[in-house]
Amino acid sequence: MFIDDTIAAIATAPGEGGIGIIRISGSDSKTIADKIFKPFYKNSIADYSNRTLIYGNIIDKDEIIDEVLLAFMKGPNSYTAEDIIEINCHGGFISVKKILELVLKSGARMAEPGEFTKRAFLNGRIDLSQAEAVIDIINAKTEKSHEIAQSQLEGSLSKKIKSLRKNITEVITQVEVAIDYPEEDIEFITYKELIDKTKAVQDEVIKLYETADTGKILREGIKTAILGKPNVGKSSLLNLILGENRAIVTEIAGTTRDVIEEYVNIGGIPIKLVDTAGIRDTEDIVEKIGVEKSRQHMESSDLILVVLDSSRDLEREDLDILENIDKNKTLAIINKNDLERKMDLSQIEKYMDKENIIEISALKNQGLDSIMEKIKEMVFKGKISNDSELIISNSRHKDAIYKAMKSIDDAMKSLEDHMSYDFVEVDLKDAWDSLGYINGDTVSDELLDNIFKNFCIGK
Repeated sequence: MFIDDTIAAIATAPGEGGIGIIRISGSDSKTIADKIFKPFYKNSIADYSNRTLIYGNIIDKDEIIDEVLLAFMKGPNSYTAEDIIEINCHGGFISVKKILELVLKSGARMAEPGEFTKRAFLNGRIDLSQAEAVIDIINAKTEKSHEIAQSQLEGSLSKKIKSLRKNITEVITQVEVAIDYPEEDIEFITYKELIDKTKAVQDEVIKLYETADTGKILREGIKTAILGKPNVGKSSLLNLILGENRAIVTEIAGTTRDVIEEYVNIGGIPIKLVDTAGIRDTEDIVEKIGVEKSRQHMESSDLILVVLDSSRDLEREDLDILENIDKNKTLAIINKNDLERKMDLSQIEKYMDKENIIEISALKNQGLDSIMEKIKEMVFKGKISNDSELIISNSRHKDAIYKAMKSIDDAMKSLEDHMSYDFVEVDLKDAWDSLGYINGDTVSDELLDNIFKNFCIGK
């Protein structure tokens, strides 16, 4: 990627809207804008102060393309740390498309996905963990996941990683002193000091790593499959949780033939609900495909809600599901408790823990609170560990911290066994490198490409 050229892209979502924004970044941004923009009240952009919204027209030769507001932000005090032009035009597909084409024709090139944020990283305005927080903010599905991403964008993780690496550097320095001056009267004191300092770093890294599972849940959510035979109330349960009639509900078996997916926020946890086709033997080709998808979701989901009809005895189809589920990630939802019960709950307890059996009536809107509380309890094993001042929510960060933790463990073992300082030094440097992988101090071009390709083009 040529960092010295000028890029452009549409920064707003496609479709109709009040405002559309075309963003230009690079050394030629102002030159390109001068070619196509005519202010109403002065001669050129140079006649206005930096960061001023300028009212005028975008012109292609003698044709007015749109009436716009233009802002010029001079680097390095901009998003990319380069000169930036942002053109605010009328929203809509045609207007923004024509202006972008004109910008490209005037000397800019089309930005790659995430290239504006990538330039912000390469130009040193933000580090890699902050860059990744940008996409996390865009994709946040709950207030808590947004809060975590915003905190990381502000540099909370960056500061922590810098602090840990600084502490490791101090230990490495002392190790190198011990290697260079291995007098026996210093050696005993050095080992004790090194163990204490390394243990302090180890404790901090472990504490950070232990937040990762909670962070992953809050960032990515929990895939939750609603399973059961036909006509037990799976779609009614989906509608109850969502608080709207999202799925069609009828008394006809096999109404749901494909999966329906919706997100819902349960206590700050993004839950991806998957309403599946009723599991049964069928000759209907379309329904059979839906049943097969249901069985696949049984295997791949993080949480399963098995819906059973309390007004009917357990049947072979019910037992087939109960026999094949993982009880550690399953809740049995006993629906229709407003009707006379025929089901023997003791039979279900052969397959499920009693505390994971919940009775509800989706028709009467009863039992939703119990489901919500139980889901939170199962997800966080009874404790929502989101009270930490810093939560790791990125799997790449988790992997890097795990590697650092293992290297520090090896260093501690070497110190406790009074092994050569050279072994300790190697392990501590590995930990230092692994942590640097998080903020981009030790990172490859291939990794950068993989990270930023998931961004939208205008970001």
